[in-house]
Amino acid sequence: MSTRHTFIAPDIWVRQIFSAKAARDGGIVRRSLRDIDRMIGRDAFERELQRRGYSAVFNAGQVVIFCNNEPVRLLVGPAPPAQKFSENFCQDFSEKSWSDGKGSLRIPPDQNPSGYRDA
Repeated sequence: MSTRHTFIAPDIWVRQIFSAKAARDGGIVRRSLRDIDRMIGRDAFERELQRRGYSAVFNAGQVVIFCNNEPVRLLVGPAPPAQKFSENFCQDFSEKSWSDGKGSLRIPPDQNPSGYRDA
């Protein structure tokens, strides 16, 4: 049995992701890293996230996109050291206060309510 793949232009694919109700409402959407690589590539995807001011996390082949400008906080831990999503991802976001440039989340002390941990 063969799988039939339909071609979708990269700009339409991106538009579909961010026009989902969850994205429009400032929620989260999830996509597989394989689909991101296949449809638009990581660099273009990361540029689009930066343009929109959104954050994303990667785990087990899935990318969770936070469709808002709020800080991302890890609720439970500890976890093994995070691997870089890609070289550009960590480098591009290293200037933001929440990244230490090594792919780890760093929350400024004044924004870290009791019970939250830096990743």
